[in-house]
Amino acid sequence: MWSPGYRTPPSMAAMLPPPPDPKFVLRGTQSAVHALHFCGEAQVQGHPLLLSGSRSGLVHIWSLQTRRVVTTLDGHRGRCVTWLQTLPRAPQLIRHLEAHSLSPLGFGSQGRDLKLCLWDLAEGRNAVVDFLCLENVGFCRGSILAGEQQRWTLAVPGKGSDEVQILEMPSKTSVCTLKPEADAKPGMPMCLELWRASSSLRPLLLVGYEDGSVALWDVSERKICSRVTCHTEPVMSLDFDSQKARGVSGSAEKALAVWSLDEQQALQVSEPDPRCHLSCFALTV
Repeated sequence: MWSPGYRTPPSMAAMLPPPPDPKFVLRGTQSAVHALHFCGEAQVQGHPLLLSGSRSGLVHIWSLQTRRVVTTLDGHRGRCVTWLQTLPRAPQLIRHLEAHSLSPLGFGSQGRDLKLCLWDLAEGRNAVVDFLCLENVGFCRGSILAGEQQRWTLAVPGKGSDEVQILEMPSKTSVCTLKPEADAKPGMPMCLELWRASSSLRPLLLVGYEDGSVALWDVSERKICSRVTCHTEPVMSLDFDSQKARGVSGSAEKALAVWSLDEQQALQVSEPDPRCHLSCFALTV
């Protein structure tokens, strides 16, 4: 996704085509949208669903075929919804919404009411199956990594301002709390990305921090493998391609940084490649 803050070099400006016009515009949330998530797993006649979370605390499920709201969910007591994510398949989370011929769908929503809600949409119901009480009302969104035997790992901001809490779900078992060393002082975690290398089952976590740095954590060892300063302002979003070992981050300074991970798990900042950096990654704002 193109960022309006990215400064295109003059030599590139003449080569780039104008941005495309939108295919269509979805209207009807009645308040500002703060979170979006495409659901490729749940489709209506071949069209993916779109989840949107609004400042009013509502979650809307959109059909991209009819371009209308399929259902509206209210689980955050009027507080802003900041994150939406499809959940790994589990019997108590994945249901069939027969009224709208949807394929199985289960997802979580994070709000500024200090709750992470898990939704059950079986037979047209709009019910929260379970919820997790969060300990930090900051701007940091959670991250999910699918595991084995219908379990999954969840990373969320921790109780301390610089902490990240790792839990095993859906049991809500605390795995560990990741806290930088006292002399590091990276500030608050602003964005999280759980992932796993193809050659290992060990979970890894990328964290964008308030001081503009990006750090790679080994969750099993509870330690930082590498940390690099990418921005002069807080890191607001990041995405990572584990197959190509390349990532991109956006900051409050309205700039993108491209970085890579070498075989020694060291992060390296690189110059944006005009041939690929806009199409390889997807950023949320």
